[in-house]
Order: sequence, then C-alpha cells, then structure tokens
Amino acid sequence: MSHSFYKIWIIWATKLRVPLLHQGIEYTVYSFQYQQFRELACPLRIINDMPDHIHRLFLLNAQKSVADVIKQVKGSSAHFINQNDLIAEKFSWQTGYAAFSVSESGAEKVFQYIKNQKQHHQGKTSEQEQSNFLTRYGIQGPM
Repeated sequence: MSHSFYKIWIIWATKLRVPLLHQGIEYTVYSFQYQQFRELACPLRIINDMPDHIHRLFLLNAQKSVADVIKQVKGSSAHFINQNDLIAEKFSWQTGYAAFSVSESGAEKVFQYIKNQKQHHQGKTSEQEQSNFLTRYGIQGPM
C-alpha cells in the first residue's frame, strides 16, 4: 500500500466558546476547511458544528502530524473568516483541541454522531457533551 492513513476525530471550539458559527456562515466555513484538508492530503469524511464548536472526522496522512494539520486548518480558517468579514467581531478559535483515534469498527458510529450534532445538542449542552468526553476518555481538565 503506497499510502497510510489514520482515522482521526477532532473537536475544537471558538475562543471562550462564544457561539459565532451561525447557520449563515457554516457552509462557507465547511467548504473552506474541506479544501484545506484536501490540500493537506487528509481526506475529510464528515464535518459538522454547533455555534461554539466543531467536529471533523478525517483521514490523517501518515506524512503529517495531527498538530500540523490542526494548526493549518484552524489558522487559515480563522484568517478566512476575518478577511471575508463573515462575522461582525474578530474571530478566533480556542488554543487547544481534542483528537481521538477512531477504529474501523467505530468509524460509522462516530460518523453518525457527527452527522447528528444538532439533534444531540437538543438534549444536552456543549458543557455536558464535553464532560461526557472527558469522562469516557479518562481526560483530566478542560477540553
């Protein structure tokens, strides 16, 4: 096999979790980020968001690091949002992110979870979702 890929589920939030990713801009941001992942040779499987955070499932090219991919996508998309005045105030992402390796057997479940983000959040807040992830993956501290 000439290429190796790893399935990665990433989550990151807007700075201070301010709900800035409204429906009027989400597809523009999706398209831009989709192109960024493609240029990095990291095919994006699904993309979805809430006003204060995003979820992405992608294939990480073995020649890239998760940190470098996320740095590129977060930095370029924040710049894109600001340069194109997609929101009234200055936009930025929070510093950190969460990245989870996804097994082949779990990929469809993660895909469906991301696909149905808006439905999930009708029953729980972003803070409750974050708390569930921290508990499930044994992570200490904020995500």
